[in-house]
Amino acid sequence: MKIATWNVNSVKARLEPALAWLKQANPDVVCLQEIKTVAESFPREAFEALGYNCAVHGQKTYNGVAILSKRPLEDVTPRLKGNDADDQSRYIEALVAGDKGVLRIASIYAPNGNPLGTEKFTYKLGWLERLAAHARDLLANEEPVALMGDYNVIPEDNDCYDPRAWVNDALFQPQSRAALRKIEFLGYTDAFRARHGEAGQYTFWDYQAGSWRKNQGIRIDHILLSPQAADRLGACVIDREVREGEKPSDHVPIWCELDI
Repeated sequence: MKIATWNVNSVKARLEPALAWLKQANPDVVCLQEIKTVAESFPREAFEALGYNCAVHGQKTYNGVAILSKRPLEDVTPRLKGNDADDQSRYIEALVAGDKGVLRIASIYAPNGNPLGTEKFTYKLGWLERLAAHARDLLANEEPVALMGDYNVIPEDNDCYDPRAWVNDALFQPQSRAALRKIEFLGYTDAFRARHGEAGQYTFWDYQAGSWRKNQGIRIDHILLSPQAADRLGACVIDREVREGEKPSDHVPIWCELDI
């Protein structure tokens, strides 16, 4: 099973590039983030024409997540547990049947957290704490799990072009990095780092200051696998060439293959 995640930065604005990539890459399951539309306006017909079922947890103008799957989606659960007052659409989870079992998959759009010293950073850390608690609960099921998406966390120094440029950014704070490590310490594996140890591998390049041309990127889009999924991991690849396309997102897709 080929599973992918991509922050599309508005599914309507990037619909044609998204469809082109889906036709070329042909993933079985895709998690989308920052779709920036309510569920009723999500262009599901275009994705259904390519054979995808759609589960959407949308929000007008901001945020929004979705799961596209060529296999049926079951037990679809929007929203992240732990705060009933949180109305931001940042999480959706579903069960997907494979040829050799099932995979529980989640599309994640974690808060950015900037600027530091504000309630936005507090919300980011609280949200990641809730995600860690839910990730721990999922392990009790002893099933393959993939928690995929834009975590808005740069895990290590070698995941950004210049650590000095990020020391005052919420994505690079010790608390943010510790929150991501907490999930990994539960037993989840960073799929990309399990296959690639080299520096300079990025999933995001800002639109400003020629960041793409200068390769001034960061790696903030992650696939975290439970032990039962990590044992089945094959390739894991960042499709960086998508950033060259017309009207690109500032993120690119990352995908992996699981023997499920």
